[in-house]
Amino acid sequence: MLLQDIFTVSRIKFGLEAGDKDEVFEEIVDVLVRGYDIPNRGEILSTIHDRELKMSTGIKTGIALPHGKAAGLSGIFGALGVSEGGIDYDALDGEPVFLVILLVSGMENSEMHLKILKKIATLLENPSFFADMRKAGSAEKAFSVLKGYENEMEKRE
Repeated sequence: MLLQDIFTVSRIKFGLEAGDKDEVFEEIVDVLVRGYDIPNRGEILSTIHDRELKMSTGIKTGIALPHGKAAGLSGIFGALGVSEGGIDYDALDGEPVFLVILLVSGMENSEMHLKILKKIATLLENPSFFADMRKAGSAEKAFSVLKGYENEMEKRE
């Protein structure tokens, strides 16, 4: 499964308005729910809040990857957001977050969930990806950045 199939233009928000972690969870879940037209907003929010209690998903400087498996879902769902001003996320490094990648799946999709997380992690190893996402300026351009980097990554595999 390709990231560009999960994080389509309608599932990307450039210019996140949230100032903190709780606000960004609300905002990014709204992007996800609208992008997929799914009714499980409360369940998804609960899932990512519960996961966050275990350890911050602010994983790299400027990047957060909230994720989890939610009852009532079947499949893999994602939304991506870019903040221009940064979000107080309580990240592991204490720095603000500018790129938020939300991934949720149904309980029976554990294997695919892990494969997608690994693919995202591989993409995030390239510091140019993060820099280019921050400069994108729109959801359409952010999608183009994602697609370009993923296509290059696929060629190397």
